[in-house]
Amino acid sequence: MIIAQAQTYRDKIVELLAAEKLPVADLPDTLDNFIVAIQDGNVVGVGGVEVYGYYGLLRSLAVHPDHRGTGIAGKLLARLDSISKKNGLSALYLLTETAPAYFERKKYSKIKREEVPVEVQQSSEFSHVCPVSAIVMKKEL
Repeated sequence: MIIAQAQTYRDKIVELLAAEKLPVADLPDTLDNFIVAIQDGNVVGVGGVEVYGYYGLLRSLAVHPDHRGTGIAGKLLARLDSISKKNGLSALYLLTETAPAYFERKKYSKIKREEVPVEVQQSSEFSHVCPVSAIVMKKEL
Protein backbone atom coordinates (compact mmCIF):
# COMPACT_ATOMS: atom_id res chain seq x y z
CA MET A 1 0.00 0.00 0.00
CA ILE A 2 1.16 3.52 -0.87
CA ILE A 3 0.01 6.74 0.78
CA ALA A 4 -0.06 9.63 -1.70
CA GLN A 5 -1.28 13.19 -2.06
CA ALA A 6 -4.94 13.23 -3.07
CA GLN A 7 -5.21 15.95 -5.75
CA THR A 8 -5.14 13.68 -8.80
CA TYR A 9 -7.62 11.20 -7.33
CA ARG A 10 -10.60 13.53 -6.76
CA ASP A 11 -13.14 11.44 -8.73
CA LYS A 12 -12.18 8.23 -6.90
CA ILE A 13 -12.28 10.05 -3.54
CA VAL A 14 -15.78 11.37 -4.22
CA GLU A 15 -16.87 7.87 -5.27
CA LEU A 16 -15.51 6.30 -2.05
CA LEU A 17 -16.92 9.01 0.24
CA ALA A 18 -20.35 8.87 -1.41
CA ALA A 19 -20.41 5.07 -1.06
CA GLU A 20 -19.67 5.51 2.67
CA LYS A 21 -22.42 8.16 2.98
CA LEU A 22 -19.91 10.89 3.88
CA PRO A 23 -20.32 14.48 2.63
CA VAL A 24 -18.75 15.34 -0.71
CA ALA A 25 -20.46 18.57 -1.82
CA ASP A 26 -18.26 20.73 0.40
CA LEU A 27 -14.89 19.10 -0.35
CA PRO A 28 -12.24 21.80 -0.84
CA ASP A 29 -11.42 22.70 -4.44
CA THR A 30 -7.81 21.79 -3.81
CA LEU A 31 -7.17 18.70 -1.74
CA ASP A 32 -3.86 20.02 -0.39
CA ASN A 33 -4.17 18.41 3.05
CA PHE A 34 -5.87 15.23 1.85
CA ILE A 35 -4.14 11.90 1.32
CA VAL A 36 -5.14 8.58 -0.17
CA ALA A 37 -4.15 4.97 0.34
CA ILE A 38 -3.48 3.24 -2.97
CA GLN A 39 -3.38 -0.51 -3.35
CA ASP A 40 -3.02 -2.26 -6.69
CA GLY A 41 -3.72 1.06 -8.42
CA ASN A 42 -7.01 1.61 -6.59
CA VAL A 43 -7.95 4.23 -3.99
CA VAL A 44 -8.80 2.13 -0.93
CA GLY A 45 -8.71 4.88 1.70
CA VAL A 46 -8.85 8.63 2.11
CA GLY A 47 -8.50 11.25 4.81
CA GLY A 48 -7.99 14.96 5.05
CA VAL A 49 -7.58 17.95 7.31
CA GLU A 50 -9.12 21.35 6.74
CA VAL A 51 -6.98 24.06 8.35
CA TYR A 52 -8.51 26.87 10.41
CA GLY A 53 -5.74 28.98 11.94
CA TYR A 54 -3.89 26.75 14.42
CA TYR A 55 -6.59 24.06 14.34
CA GLY A 56 -7.47 21.27 11.97
CA LEU A 57 -10.77 19.62 11.18
CA LEU A 58 -10.25 15.94 10.38
CA ARG A 59 -12.70 14.90 7.75
CA SER A 60 -13.50 12.34 5.13
CA LEU A 61 -11.63 9.47 6.76
CA ALA A 62 -12.89 6.40 4.95
CA VAL A 63 -11.61 2.97 3.97
CA HIS A 64 -13.20 0.78 1.32
CA PRO A 65 -15.16 -2.06 3.01
CA ASP A 66 -13.02 -4.73 1.34
CA HIS A 67 -9.90 -3.29 3.01
CA ARG A 68 -11.12 -2.60 6.54
CA GLY A 69 -9.34 -4.16 9.48
CA THR A 70 -5.96 -3.96 7.75
CA GLY A 71 -4.67 -0.81 9.49
CA ILE A 72 -5.21 1.57 6.58
CA ALA A 73 -7.23 4.09 8.60
CA GLY A 74 -4.58 4.11 11.32
CA LYS A 75 -1.83 4.75 8.78
CA LEU A 76 -3.82 7.57 7.22
CA LEU A 77 -4.47 9.10 10.66
CA ALA A 78 -0.79 8.86 11.64
CA ARG A 79 0.25 10.59 8.42
CA LEU A 80 -2.40 13.31 8.87
CA ASP A 81 -1.19 13.87 12.45
CA SER A 82 2.36 14.24 11.17
CA ILE A 83 1.36 16.66 8.40
CA SER A 84 -0.73 18.68 10.86
CA LYS A 85 2.13 18.94 13.38
CA LYS A 86 4.53 19.93 10.61
CA ASN A 87 2.08 22.67 9.58
CA GLY A 88 2.03 24.03 13.14
CA LEU A 89 -1.47 22.94 14.15
CA SER A 90 -2.10 22.54 17.88
CA ALA A 91 -5.19 20.31 17.81
CA LEU A 92 -7.41 18.27 15.50
CA TYR A 93 -11.19 18.15 15.77
CA LEU A 94 -13.69 15.81 14.15
CA LEU A 95 -17.36 14.98 13.94
CA THR A 96 -18.51 11.37 13.83
CA GLU A 97 -21.79 9.52 14.02
CA THR A 98 -20.43 6.02 13.61
CA ALA A 99 -16.90 5.70 14.97
CA PRO A 100 -16.37 7.38 18.36
CA ALA A 101 -14.89 4.20 19.89
CA TYR A 102 -12.35 3.95 17.07
CA PHE A 103 -11.24 7.55 17.51
CA GLU A 104 -11.03 7.15 21.29
CA ARG A 105 -8.53 4.34 20.68
CA LYS A 106 -6.57 6.85 18.58
CA LYS A 107 -6.37 9.31 21.51
CA TYR A 108 -9.31 11.55 20.58
CA SER A 109 -11.57 12.70 23.41
CA LYS A 110 -15.26 13.55 23.28
CA ILE A 111 -15.96 17.23 23.85
CA LYS A 112 -18.95 19.57 23.63
CA ARG A 113 -19.60 21.57 20.47
CA GLU A 114 -19.13 24.83 22.34
CA GLU A 115 -15.55 23.77 23.25
CA VAL A 116 -14.56 23.86 19.58
CA PRO A 117 -12.73 27.03 18.44
CA VAL A 118 -14.95 29.51 16.61
CA GLU A 119 -12.85 29.18 13.44
CA VAL A 120 -13.63 25.47 13.23
CA GLN A 121 -17.29 25.96 14.21
CA GLN A 122 -17.69 28.18 11.15
CA SER A 123 -16.64 25.38 8.77
CA SER A 124 -19.30 23.91 6.54
CA GLU A 125 -18.96 20.58 8.37
CA PHE A 126 -19.93 22.14 11.70
CA SER A 127 -22.31 24.80 10.50
CA HIS A 128 -24.57 22.78 8.22
CA VAL A 129 -23.22 19.52 6.76
CA CYS A 130 -23.05 17.26 9.83
CA PRO A 131 -26.11 16.87 12.04
CA VAL A 132 -26.11 18.28 15.55
CA SER A 133 -26.38 14.68 16.78
CA ALA A 134 -22.80 14.02 15.59
CA ILE A 135 -20.24 13.42 18.34
CA VAL A 136 -17.47 16.03 18.54
CA MET A 137 -13.95 14.88 19.37
CA LYS A 138 -10.55 16.51 19.86
CA LYS A 139 -6.92 15.45 19.87
CA GLU A 140 -4.08 17.69 21.07
CA LEU A 141 -1.04 17.54 18.81
